[in-house]
Amino acid sequence: MTAATPQTGGMARLRRIVALIRKEGWQVVRDPSSIAIGVIMPMLLLVLFGYGLSFDVKNVPVAIVMEDISAEARGVASSFELSDYFNAVQVKTMAEAERMMLEKRVNAIVRIPPDFARRMEQGTAEIQVLVHGTDANTARISLGYAQGAVATWMAREAAMGRIIAGPPVSIESRLWFNDANNSSYFLVPGLIVLVMTLIGALLTALVVAREWERGTFEALFVTPVRPGEILLGKTVPYFILGMIGLALSILGAKLLFGVPIRGSLWLLVAASMLYLIVALGIGLLISSLTRSQFVASQITIIATFLPAMMLSGFMFDIRSMPAAIQVITHIFPARYFVSVLQTLFLAGDIWPVILPNAAVLAVMAAVLIALAIRATRKTIG
Repeated sequence: MTAATPQTGGMARLRRIVALIRKEGWQVVRDPSSIAIGVIMPMLLLVLFGYGLSFDVKNVPVAIVMEDISAEARGVASSFELSDYFNAVQVKTMAEAERMMLEKRVNAIVRIPPDFARRMEQGTAEIQVLVHGTDANTARISLGYAQGAVATWMAREAAMGRIIAGPPVSIESRLWFNDANNSSYFLVPGLIVLVMTLIGALLTALVVAREWERGTFEALFVTPVRPGEILLGKTVPYFILGMIGLALSILGAKLLFGVPIRGSLWLLVAASMLYLIVALGIGLLISSLTRSQFVASQITIIATFLPAMMLSGFMFDIRSMPAAIQVITHIFPARYFVSVLQTLFLAGDIWPVILPNAAVLAVMAAVLIALAIRATRKTIG
């Protein structure tokens, strides 16, 4: 009878990795917190942020001062009253409207002067619009909506054949890829990046750090398995869990918020897989360096969530930032995935945008995994 010889080579390594993945998979199934982080939290965050975060301004309370009761003045007022963007109320005097503005009962005043109809015939009619400026962004958007309401009234008057004094050159504008200027269209893809950054990094950072705290991670290293095999075995189940969360997020973007997917779905999945590897790699590296769940969670939020929100181009245009900050944004992976995801959702398969960003993400994924393996070896040593 001969003793069994230990398995060596690639086949033995593959069997060890499969065994580790199977063992970690069962652990994920038995751990409700991992399911909550990977599947429930993405949908919860998407719904909360998606419905709570919007740059659209609707139902702006506005006071219309009717100093002229002509048909033309009533036509202008009706444009504001019929608009979905305004909640208009008519007042008789400017003093009353100003009092409402000071008390913040209205955010804007539209004043139609007493000689409006007569001056319109002369081509010199004016409408005064005052906007509360404490919120500059809302004020700017409200002013644009007011100009749009007046333009709608002028177009209606022109269609009826009345004499309207207008500019000598008309401008026809159109928003490409987002005709309705719906902020959800570009916010929701950015939210998916935000959610997947946090979830992907937290999944591995917390779970692996917990293994370090319990001492079960070191126990694995007395076996023939190598650090890279252990990290791979740890990563694969959470990668699958993260992809389930990502699929639910994409489904929610489509069904809940009506965001179109104009690019290839397969390309969207491939790019998302690449980014999830980057996020998991960040979590592995943080957990290997900290070995503490509390510290790992704090560093993960600071290193992933905040930069993904502030410096990825998701909420603020990177080109408007100071030059030094623009340079710093290049080290955050979320910047590249935001560009890829917004392009695939709204514009389509624009390869000059997708390929360079995907290449950077691939390099980042390789570097992060290599650093995580190196940090794990060093920790053991």
